[in-house]
Amino acid sequence: MRIETLSVFPDMFSSVMHASILGRAEERGIFSFHAYDLRDWTHDRHRTVDDEPYGGGAGMLMKCEPLMEALDDLESTGPRPHVIFFTPCGDPFTQRTAERLAREERLLMVCGRYEGIDERVYARADERISLGDYVLTGGELPAMVVADAVVRLLPGALGDEMSAADESFSSSGLLEYAQYTRPAAYRGAEVPPVLLSGDHAKVAAWRRADALERTCRWRPDLIAHADLAPEERVRAQELVARFHGEHASSESEA
Repeated sequence: MRIETLSVFPDMFSSVMHASILGRAEERGIFSFHAYDLRDWTHDRHRTVDDEPYGGGAGMLMKCEPLMEALDDLESTGPRPHVIFFTPCGDPFTQRTAERLAREERLLMVCGRYEGIDERVYARADERISLGDYVLTGGELPAMVVADAVVRLLPGALGDEMSAADESFSSSGLLEYAQYTRPAAYRGAEVPPVLLSGDHAKVAAWRRADALERTCRWRPDLIAHADLAPEERVRAQELVARFHGEHASSESEA
């Protein structure tokens, strides 16, 4: 996979994209990364990428020309990229989105700044994504989040393929079960005995039950779409009612 970004601050990506799991995955050739400087597509001596918005208003807006020309050039080399823009108008970024993007051959993430991007440029987007209902100073941080979520799903990136399969928001739709390590007892808190039993079947059953309970306690909104057996769904309704009352239970069934 090729992951690329288009930004006025390309140096922001180095410390994240070349470190830890991402850095090791890149070294092993699992993916490649390049951060393009949008100012390379400007034609004035000040390398201007922004201008005042028509109609007035606070702040500056990113101009059409550099972005359009950059996209023209980048889309003309190699396989056509899947182009992503970050905007409050975009679809919420979820684990399902990451799983889908991990199947793309090439991702190009366009990082806005200032008060946003000239609306005409959005016609070039294959997908618009929002990380949440809050405002950031630019698209670089969302691009790093998406890259991290996607790369760890690529075969070989984590080493243990079950690491991604067992995580929160995976195919089961549940939060991940609680985990423990040595010592078995610490300041009066003990590891559940079943995890010390060596019985893999019992451990798996405990983890599944704990994942269900944690999801019902902390994220009952996920239950409606979780992959549950009939008896687990009944148990989930009981747990949601216990943790959040009957009203929350009704909402989880909607």
